[in-house]
Amino acid sequence: MNVTVTGQHVEITPAIREYVMEKFGKIRNHFDHPIDVSVVLTVEKIKQHVEANAHVNGRDLFVETTNPDMYAAIDDLAKTLDRQIIRLKEKRHDQRNGQPLKHLSNP
Repeated sequence: MNVTVTGQHVEITPAIREYVMEKFGKIRNHFDHPIDVSVVLTVEKIKQHVEANAHVNGRDLFVETTNPDMYAAIDDLAKTLDRQIIRLKEKRHDQRNGQPLKHLSNP
């Protein structure tokens, strides 16, 4: 997995870089082949803004979050991206197996 971490108005310390890599390690478990993730950390006054672009299986996923604490923002971002990737995998699996999508089927 290729993870690029950049900062706007913030210095990327080795501790922050290591924390981002640790949190995005769960995403690596979903895929056999490498995926590209670019993470941008921004500080705007007292808000810590984190956004990520992930290129997965020919699709681009974008996630962003804002929190007063940088580490909490990174946690939220990793959870949200993980949920989106799982949802994408389930959707592709259902389509490939010819099963109707959950939101389209009538009870």
